[in-house]
Amino acid sequence: MTAASPWWTPDVHADRRPRLMARNAIATALRGWFGTRDFIEVTTSALQVSPGNEAHLAAFATEAIGPDTSRRPLYLHTSPEFACKKLLAAGEERIFSLGPVWRNRERGPLHHPEFTMLEWYRVGESYERLMDDCAEFLALAAEKAGARSFRFRGREADPFAEPERLSVAEAFARYAGIDLLATVAADGSTDRDGLHAALIQAGLRTAPDDNWADLFSRVMVEKIEPALGQGRATILYGYPIAEAALARPSARDPRVAERFELYCCGVELANAFGELTDPAEQRRRFLAEMDEKERIYGERYPLDEDLLAALAIMPQASGSALGFDRLVMLATGATRIEDVIWAPVA
Repeated sequence: MTAASPWWTPDVHADRRPRLMARNAIATALRGWFGTRDFIEVTTSALQVSPGNEAHLAAFATEAIGPDTSRRPLYLHTSPEFACKKLLAAGEERIFSLGPVWRNRERGPLHHPEFTMLEWYRVGESYERLMDDCAEFLALAAEKAGARSFRFRGREADPFAEPERLSVAEAFARYAGIDLLATVAADGSTDRDGLHAALIQAGLRTAPDDNWADLFSRVMVEKIEPALGQGRATILYGYPIAEAALARPSARDPRVAERFELYCCGVELANAFGELTDPAEQRRRFLAEMDEKERIYGERYPLDEDLLAALAIMPQASGSALGFDRLVMLATGATRIEDVIWAPVA
């Protein structure tokens, strides 16, 4: 698309239409997949009290005006997660949502202000089960798009191959030569100076005001993510507790959490958790994230008190969010996310 030829001109639309039809076929197939496994599709309100409490998440803000002209702030949700967890607390056991979400400060080949998220939850099942789900979704999308491989920016992966399962600690050692867990204590606290020294030794740039999370992200972006999902998809699991605000600690190692991300052709597709259900711990983590957000961006979002109350009765569950548009991109060979969105934001 160019300024001279917007997406709605007939010739541009004709070029885009095959990918858009593949998008519809993949969406229909996913709904069928969930339907045969006793999942219920849910639709949640896009307007929320809190858009999410992750430090680097930017939301679209609005306000609700009451009949008495009173005003209160609301946000377009960045994920249906909070509402879905309330539905789990209410008694639902297998649910999924396929619909629009909004994130501000995001636009580029892999980002769009409004995009489609697939989110699903399994009560009483491990987060490893979600890894199996992700593998099935890759194959399903390829089949519906008629693709034998996924490609993006010179990288290629077989969507029918069993994904590699790689821990974050193994990835740091393999791609950066860094012993990550040597900088994480048993209580989840982190050693900034230790990780800083490891980055210097690995030849990575640092800044004096970098904290541990900044250093972690730099290694991920520069050394690890570009190497993931080549030849076959990669499931990167076992994130340090400090990088998994919504996940419960691993029973095998308290330094890491039950969180994984799915990568294919270097593209992050999904983010999954064994869900944290301790409301006091969740509140502590949310507040820490908002303190970090205020430090970096000078703003913070409110907490959803209903969510924290619901966590007290929510059963053990695992949940995942998958960027549907990115999956369609890889399945259709698109180079920009806007090529697989029916009507992109102006």
